Amino acid sequence: MNILSIDTSTSLAGVALTSDEKVLAESTFMADRCLSARLVPEILRVLEIAGITINDIDLFACAIGPGSFTGVRAGVATMQGFALATDKPCAGFSSLSLLAMNFPLTSQPVCSLLDARKSEVYAALSDCSATIPTTLISDCVMPANHFLDLLCAKTDGSVIFCGEGAVRYQDVITSRLGNRASIAPFPLHAAHAANGALLALHQYKASQTVEPACLLPVYIRASEAEYAKLDRQKSRIKQ
Repeated sequence: MNILSIDTSTSLAGVALTSDEKVLAESTFMADRCLSARLVPEILRVLEIAGITINDIDLFACAIGPGSFTGVRAGVATMQGFALATDKPCAGFSSLSLLAMNFPLTSQPVCSLLDARKSEVYAALSDCSATIPTTLISDCVMPANHFLDLLCAKTDGSVIFCGEGAVRYQDVITSRLGNRASIAPFPLHAAHAANGALLALHQYKASQTVEPACLLPVYIRASEAEYAKLDRQKSRIKQ
């Protein structure tokens, strides 16, 4: 089975092509403010490296969020377009679960954190003792301190922290958890699209793939446009 997997949930995007549980090609590149111009050419480059055409892909997979609204939307739309054109199924996976996949078979829970701005983080806690992570705290968005309250109520042992949010809020994390917190080394703060192919393969074997139209972004919180609309509505009510 040939799987094309992408992650566009952060400024560091990834594309991977796997076949029969082997990685044929993988690319990680900075795409901040230029994702729309770089994503499809990078996908085509990876396919050319592997000697495979888009019609040879059996499953199209991508991170569906949380993360950058623009990035997630672009990634989902790209996979939908390819899947519709080739009449193939899709698989979507959490960007936070994808990060947790950097730590397979570890006995410590893994906390994935992305910077959500507005002094908040996108966060999740996973059990990574098996090949596929199991959710301990579902994907959510809130201030880092509030999430650490949830985390401490869930576990009193050591925790691995990863992701750009773990870097930004490292002082907050270590101040709260002390030596219980293990901050991952810098290469493990970036997700790898090939791990997304493994998540997609797991969904395929469980008959959990979807039609292209059902591959939808999961933003968790409202967009800036939605916040602005709510503010306008509140202003009218006050008037």
